[in-house]
Amino acid sequence: MSHTTNIPNFTLRFAKETDVPTIFNFIKELAKYEKMSHEVVATEALLKESIFERNMAEVVIGEYENKPVAFALFFHNFSTFLGKPGIYLEDLFVLPEMRGRGFGKTMLSFLAKLCVDRKCGRLEWWCLDWNQPSIDFYKQMGAVPMDDWTVYRVNDESLIKLASHCGNQA
Repeated sequence: MSHTTNIPNFTLRFAKETDVPTIFNFIKELAKYEKMSHEVVATEALLKESIFERNMAEVVIGEYENKPVAFALFFHNFSTFLGKPGIYLEDLFVLPEMRGRGFGKTMLSFLAKLCVDRKCGRLEWWCLDWNQPSIDFYKQMGAVPMDDWTVYRVNDESLIKLASHCGNQA
């Protein structure tokens, strides 16, 4: 089911399993834009399993004139302080040649509405410090940077090492 928008010929829809190749292509394009292509280890098979079989994330596809031009991948998190779930936006990407038409703003607006409809307390995401065009765009939309917080990550061998300290589970 497509959701109409205020932009002529631009619609939004939740991704289907057959969209996995499109999602993967958007991820590769985003990684290229962020100068992080070398970090993409995802595969179509992994995306299919994680998104559509395990339901670990959701994807919205933005289509202009029936062609995919944008995507947003997100999942629910939870705020103990609010006592409510939130939506964490992992990726939002609009093809470079389609930018400046309001597609990104419309997709963020759709996610905000989804937050409200699902009784979530907030919508949040990360942005690379060097990405000034995106930072300016987000601030224009009313987003506030969380300068008091530092993101920490454990992955690869450190993740396996940390996991080994929990002991055996019954």
